[in-house]
Amino acid sequence: MPDASALAPDVLTGQRRAVARALTAVENGLGGADALVDALYPHTGGAWRVGVTGPPGAGKSTLTDRLAGAFRQRGETVAVVAVDPSSPFTGGALLGDRVRMDRHAEDDGVFVRSLAARGALGGLSEATEAACDVFDAAGFDVVIVETVGVGQGEIDVAQATDTTLVVLVPESGDAVQAMKAGLMEVADVFAVNKADKPEASNLVRALRAMLHLRPQAAPAVVKVSALQDEGIDRLVAALDAHRAGLDLAQTQADRLRRRVRRLVEAGWRRQFWAGGRADALAHAVRQLDASERAPHRLAARLLDRA
Repeated sequence: MPDASALAPDVLTGQRRAVARALTAVENGLGGADALVDALYPHTGGAWRVGVTGPPGAGKSTLTDRLAGAFRQRGETVAVVAVDPSSPFTGGALLGDRVRMDRHAEDDGVFVRSLAARGALGGLSEATEAACDVFDAAGFDVVIVETVGVGQGEIDVAQATDTTLVVLVPESGDAVQAMKAGLMEVADVFAVNKADKPEASNLVRALRAMLHLRPQAAPAVVKVSALQDEGIDRLVAALDAHRAGLDLAQTQADRLRRRVRRLVEAGWRRQFWAGGRADALAHAVRQLDASERAPHRLAARLLDRA
């Protein structure tokens, strides 16, 4: 691929081929990818970014499919960034959410792209925010980011989107488990999936009771059945209500500040260790006897050479 930054004009006019090539560029860090994102960024801010997260097996992909359909019914264009686990052999996306959303395959108003997590913490690919920028600049109304599933502390999706939807199911554990995973703090809306199960109502009650412990306003808790396509209208209404209360300009400014900070820290780490300091550290550890192997002193010695 030639310099990816040349794709910017075609992305801005919404040409699907250009959008697909731009997504490939930012996912794989191809030449010009950073310049492409910088060229597109001033044209972002129009898309509503919705994060969908929750434990593995909660039905996030099916629910994302239903949400995309609901947004399309009211005339909005939808892009989906489905962050999949990575293949240990190729580093590529493993599950392929595009297969699971094939009913939208012929709809030009829907664009689904799977990205490989590639071991990134937070259940998000490093390229996720850049992919959102591409879709945003291309004119999509809604960008849904579906994560691979969360573990303890893996809740970065809340910082990459405007509205965070946490999906739980009765068999994934009770509200206490959700609180342990950090989901109670980041959720703007809860969806209790598989509403046909008798335990679903118990989980809804437990969540609402636990949410009173939050210092901020309690998020909506909506019971749905993604498989049966039930409760989706109520869920969309809850998401809309959260969006209506947002200060989008402040949300976007906060997101940019965090993103630039991460980029600076990542760049600094690369530059720091590229200066031969990794070799110096390995040499020092080999040469010093056990009594001199003090981690803080070694770290200070390396920093003094920065």
